[in-house]
Amino acid sequence: MPTASAKDASQIKDTIIVEKELYGSARIPIDSYEQDQLIIALEDLISSVRVSTYVPDPSWTCFMPDGIPPPELGNEIFEISLKYSTCHDVGLTKFGQRYQYDINGGEVKGERINATILDGGLDYELVLSNGSVEVEQINIIRTKDNNTPILMRNAGVSPLREVPVRVVLDFEAPNSSSYNWLNSGKFAATRIIDTAAKTIKMKVYDISTVALTQSRTLIKDPEDVPNQTWDCVKITGRQGQSVFTENVALGNSISIGASKRGSRNIIPITGGTMSGRVNGKILSGGADYQLSGGLDARYTLETNDGEFIIVRNCGSGALIPVFETKTDGPYSYLNENKYLSSAPGMSGGGVSITFYEAE
Repeated sequence: MPTASAKDASQIKDTIIVEKELYGSARIPIDSYEQDQLIIALEDLISSVRVSTYVPDPSWTCFMPDGIPPPELGNEIFEISLKYSTCHDVGLTKFGQRYQYDINGGEVKGERINATILDGGLDYELVLSNGSVEVEQINIIRTKDNNTPILMRNAGVSPLREVPVRVVLDFEAPNSSSYNWLNSGKFAATRIIDTAAKTIKMKVYDISTVALTQSRTLIKDPEDVPNQTWDCVKITGRQGQSVFTENVALGNSISIGASKRGSRNIIPITGGTMSGRVNGKILSGGADYQLSGGLDARYTLETNDGEFIIVRNCGSGALIPVFETKTDGPYSYLNENKYLSSAPGMSGGGVSITFYEAE
């Protein structure tokens, strides 16, 4: 009786394996082709991703946890053009590779709204270790017809940095204004950056009647890094040793008033200094986006030795700061969520804030 043996050599065929970055791979038996006229078609993964529904990671849902359809399937209603002065390379932080675009103006153009984008806005881009991208944008709009102020805070994702970020837009307009339709709309756009012109453009579509496509692209954050958070962070403790103090310069407040999340008042941050274990200046940009008594300040520090520290200091009753800076930099200790903030105190036309270690 013959014994079992390895696969018969006659069944083994020489195979060509073709791979190209951002394309699907192919395995082709050599005897299927004329050797001098070999043509192999690969699937363009980027094209297939662009027409799929993005299902974001649960930590960064972009207001649409079930999925974000291609914006172009909706009805175009206006276009946003943001101008930026600088893109800061913050470095590899605890969340990923961080970039910050300083917005210094722009426009909103459409049939139902025409407006300007105020200076001091922010566009935060985070590139994760698996290549996916998360974006947050915070800007203030002022309409051209009656100077109505509107807060725009958007969230976006992309499965690959080579694919433009898909953004879901969220607006807070005064309930009593003619722009309150923005509060309940469902809007999405594709974020296009022109580094030569220093612009970020988005054609905005109403996707309220768009169904999710059958093709899905699941976006999953790496498991070995902490997630950035959309909401304020909460920790407990009491104030211990002082770390550093800020003297923050402020602009004129912008009152949106009663809107969909409560009463919103915005105080722009125009500069300032810090001293203590961290010395340097506060960049002009960002604001304290106060909501019904709670503070939510977003801004950036530049130290005397050239490092950037992104700050979010927020809470109702007690302020909890979250710092983000390079993990291999001299201020990496700030990345730990173990700090508390004093309440802001009046100081020289602005406010003074001291940060403490939590005990």
